[in-house]
Amino acid sequence: MRINGNTIFIPGATSGIGLALAERLHDAGNTVIVGGRRRELLAEIAARHPGIDTVVIDTTDAASIASAASEVIERHPDLNVLVAMAGIMRIEDWTRPSGFVSTAEETVTTNLLGPIRLIGAFIEHLQTREDATIMTVSSGLAFAPLRVTPTYNATKAAIHMLSESLRLQLAHTSVRIVELEPPSVATDLMPGQSESSFAMPLDAFADEVISILRDEPDVTEVQVERVKFLRYGEARGDYAEVVKTLNASDPHAAE
Repeated sequence: MRINGNTIFIPGATSGIGLALAERLHDAGNTVIVGGRRRELLAEIAARHPGIDTVVIDTTDAASIASAASEVIERHPDLNVLVAMAGIMRIEDWTRPSGFVSTAEETVTTNLLGPIRLIGAFIEHLQTREDATIMTVSSGLAFAPLRVTPTYNATKAAIHMLSESLRLQLAHTSVRIVELEPPSVATDLMPGQSESSFAMPLDAFADEVISILRDEPDVTEVQVERVKFLRYGEARGDYAEVVKTLNASDPHAAE
């Protein structure tokens, strides 16, 4: 993925990692469209960052995704990058069925069905562009589980394998698949996470991601150094120790 000259749609970018990357990609010389559910937040972003466009979208709603996709493509026919950013992370207690089923369903809808529907809404258009990218967002927890967030872990593992599979299917098209794999980052994804001593500062994370994209334009998995402890435990042969360390620390130790 080239670092500038793109037209990029980032649904789920009204805060946290999504917004931090949207700001930096805009500053790097890209046309950026931010998507989110709340019109007031979108208006604030547009006011603070002249040149960033905004579109209302609810990535849990198939009709909203279809409508937003039509709007984005009509207003920005040069769109060539989709960043499927939106996601939620919830604590679940699977020892009590009434305490996890609805949360698990909501997590699957947001974290897995949302990106699938987004890609489905844009894939035909992206294949008409000479140089296109879909950036998926998994997690360090796709590779090592956090005990308190089983469905989140599972959806991010599914996103990783979806990314691997789509890269194979789209190999002979103009569309590249890039997977972003965050560690724990100081955002509001989980209560208290923005103040957690285990979380990577948001600005440091976003700056490192942009550096990787700039220095490694052919990268397929965007991994800041901090996530590699989780990502490569099995390959190093210390997976059991990684899982033990992760779950002995702060419950928000990874996103």
